[in-house]
Amino acid sequence: MASSNFSADIAAWAERTKKRMEEVVNLSTQRLAEAIVEATPVVSGELVNSFRVSAPPRQSGDAEGSDEGQPVNLAGLGVPLGGLIHMGFTAPHAAAVEYGTDGQAGQGMVRLAARQWPDIVERAARDTAD
Repeated sequence: MASSNFSADIAAWAERTKKRMEEVVNLSTQRLAEAIVEATPVVSGELVNSFRVSAPPRQSGDAEGSDEGQPVNLAGLGVPLGGLIHMGFTAPHAAAVEYGTDGQAGQGMVRLAARQWPDIVERAARDTAD
């Protein structure tokens, strides 16, 4: 009897752990996207409004996931643990703003947010702790 309870306890622990990992990944990704948007300069609004988050369609042919992109909202993407999430701008001048052009320094909004990734994940792990 003890072994069946032990097995059930381990299975329940594994399920809780997987759920928490998914929560940390989703919250971290959401916060990274928000950091990019917050660091994006707003002149006309075109660039910041062109930021999209998407996930490639699943290989099984499911319609879940999207390659069209959506504003910063990870809910509904249905990305499994270990899946891919794409973030980026669709505005044609995004690279010039990120990296600079014609002697003007770039804003580095994506690169600066990416440097925060370890801290973002650490905070998300703390915030999702039981």
